[in-house]
Amino acid sequence: MHRTGSERKSTSPHSHSPSVTAVAAVIVANIALAFGPMLVRMADVGPVAAAFWRLAMAVPVLFMVAFATGSNPVRDSRGLWFVIALGGVAFAGDLASWHTGIVRTTLANATLFGNSATLIYPIYGFLIARMWPTRWQAVALALAAGGAALLMGRSAELSARNLAGDLFCLLAGVLYAVYFICMARARMRLAPAPALAMISLATLAPLLVLSLALGERFVPIDWVPLVILTLSSQLLGQGLMSYALGHLPPILIGIALLLQPIVAGITGWIVYDERLTGADWIGALLVAAALVLVRRGPPPARLAAEALADDDDATKSDGKGD
Repeated sequence: MHRTGSERKSTSPHSHSPSVTAVAAVIVANIALAFGPMLVRMADVGPVAAAFWRLAMAVPVLFMVAFATGSNPVRDSRGLWFVIALGGVAFAGDLASWHTGIVRTTLANATLFGNSATLIYPIYGFLIARMWPTRWQAVALALAAGGAALLMGRSAELSARNLAGDLFCLLAGVLYAVYFICMARARMRLAPAPALAMISLATLAPLLVLSLALGERFVPIDWVPLVILTLSSQLLGQGLMSYALGHLPPILIGIALLLQPIVAGITGWIVYDERLTGADWIGALLVAAALVLVRRGPPPARLAAEALADDDDATKSDGKGD
C-alpha cells in the first residue's frame, strides 16, 4: 500500500532527531568497512575477483534474512528495477576500482580517496531537497572538510608508484556516491535487507565479467580472508550502512564516512608501518568534532528522500510512470 506525500512526512524516520541506534549503526558500519582494504591485500585472488567473492558469499545470506523478516525482495522491488540495476553497476564499479587501487597505494590513501563520496553525497542531499544546511550543519561540514583536507594532504603520495592507485580510488569514491543515491532511493520502499540483497545481486554479473576479462586469478586457495571480508564489509558494514541510510540525513551519513580513513590509517600504521603524522591526528580530531556538532543542529526541514518521494507523487498525478 502506497502512502501519500503528507503521510511520508509525518512518519519519516528523518522527521525527528537521529536515534542513538542509527548513529551507532553508521559508526560500527564504517569501522567494519575500514578493515576491508587490509583483507583485500591478504586475499590470494585478483582485486576484482575478491570483490566478486565478497558479494557472492553474502547474497544468499541477505536473501535469507530478507525472507525471514517477511519480505520478498524480488516482488517488493517492482518499479525499482532501474534504480537497482544502476545501483548494482555503480557498486560494481566502485568495488572494482577501489580494490584495484588498494593494491597500488597505501591503506590511508585508498580509504581517503575511496570515500570522496563524503562530500558528494551530502551536497547531493542539499541540492535535491532544495535547501541550505543549518548553521550547525555548515560548521560540521566545514570541520569535516578541513579534517579531510589535512588527512589527504599528509597521506596522499601522488607519485609514479601510486598515482594510478590513487586515481582508481578517487573514481571509486564518485561511484560510491552514485551507489549511495540509488540505495537511498531503494530504501524509500524497501527494508535494509531486501534493498541490499537486490543491489548486491545486481552487482555480481558486472564483477564476474570484469574479473574474467582482466585475466585475474579467480578461485582462491585460502578462503579465510575472503570469508572475513564478506562478514565484516558486506554483511556487517554494508548491512548497517543500508539501515542507517533509511534513518539518518545525508549530512550525518557523509561525515560518518570519514571514520573509515581514520581507522584504516591506524591499521596501516600498525600492520604496514604506514605512520600517521601530527596533521593526521589533527584531521581526525576535526572529524570527531564534526560528528559531535552535527547532532546539535536540528534536522533538515526537507530531506532528499522526501523530496524524491514528492517528485514521484507529482509524476504519478500527471499520469507518467517511472
